[in-house]
Amino acid sequence: MQVTNARIRGRDGLWTIGIEGDTIASLTPAGDGAQASQGDFDAEGRLVCPQFLENHVHLDYANTAGVPRVNDSGTLFEAIEIWGERKAQGLQNRDQILANAREAARSLASHGVGYIRSHVDVTDPELTAFDALLELREEIKPWCHLELIAFPQNGVYAYPGGDKLMRTAMERGADVVGGIPHLEPTREDGVRSVQYLFDLAEEFGARLDIHCDEIDDEQSRFVEVMAAETTKRGMQGRVTVAHAVAMGYYNPGYMAKLLPKLKEAGLGFVINPKENLQLQGRGFGQPVPRGVAPIRDLDDLGLPVAFGQDSMVDPWYPLGDGDLVDVLDVALHVGHMLTPAYLDRALDFLTLHPATNFGLADRYGIEEGRLASLLVLDAADDTAVVRTHPDVLLSVHEGREVLRRVPAQTTWAL
Repeated sequence: MQVTNARIRGRDGLWTIGIEGDTIASLTPAGDGAQASQGDFDAEGRLVCPQFLENHVHLDYANTAGVPRVNDSGTLFEAIEIWGERKAQGLQNRDQILANAREAARSLASHGVGYIRSHVDVTDPELTAFDALLELREEIKPWCHLELIAFPQNGVYAYPGGDKLMRTAMERGADVVGGIPHLEPTREDGVRSVQYLFDLAEEFGARLDIHCDEIDDEQSRFVEVMAAETTKRGMQGRVTVAHAVAMGYYNPGYMAKLLPKLKEAGLGFVINPKENLQLQGRGFGQPVPRGVAPIRDLDDLGLPVAFGQDSMVDPWYPLGDGDLVDVLDVALHVGHMLTPAYLDRALDFLTLHPATNFGLADRYGIEEGRLASLLVLDAADDTAVVRTHPDVLLSVHEGREVLRRVPAQTTWAL
């Protein structure tokens, strides 16, 4: 298969991309003699980029909004209560979780996602959702790479036996160690949970991706604990901080001390702006805080910052269809990043940065010898993608065509 007349980020002119098996076999200037054949795709000067990576979503929560009840307050903590009620009432049906998660994964794929990292709640003695997503991981493997994060939604120590359930999930095939230290009973318990999770990751040779400081509290500072553990254990490049909402409230003096520690630890970040604009800043008077981590400060440090959907129609967030370009648009707005310095490389937040967090950076990208996972977008460059939210005209995952679309046409009657 070939993609012809492709515009590739960082390269002048148009190119032909040759695919053999699951690999990009060749990149040659367009018009250098390559003959089109059946199954090839003519990009006609449109942008080709790597498939998007969804760095943070909860597929086991997808399409559950309103059951057993709606989140009337719209708060994070009511959503957690509702989820606990759902489990207590026996509403976690494996087949329904699988069907809901499959629908969500297909929606993500329809928007160009080829790699998903999904948290899955393991604070359930039956591990119902975890087993459902294990099946989904194998089912969608031909068209999407799915990593499962063992996630203790109700806490490692706040939930009786949460630490043992985390270990069981890792033994049964979870890819990544998750956590939620700010939900533990005390600060000391939270620190102890982080240390336990790092121990678990070292034991299983796994990466970590931890919900950290997702709370409107300037005193929630587990991100410094994660940085310290990462540096002490030499785990730079293997640890992702999710949300980091409290960073939006830190005072300048503390930030000046903290940021060099984050840099030294080489932490990755995944920020979910749509979700946290909805959940955070409640209960404050005007002006209402944004409740989103300082995206620009983290990016300017050179840390890999990714953007995620987080929720898809669940108690935490009633919307969400997996359109990461929409998430990117919101993130750049809330981060005051609508300048060429960021817009010209906007797709890095959906491609190169999450690929670093996944540990895929050396196999990912539009380069010879890399995985043939790519998109043709109906736009010419990164800025146009953010401005127009173009259709994905072609999606290829590791050499296998996932979907193709005909470009939309408008006929003006006036």
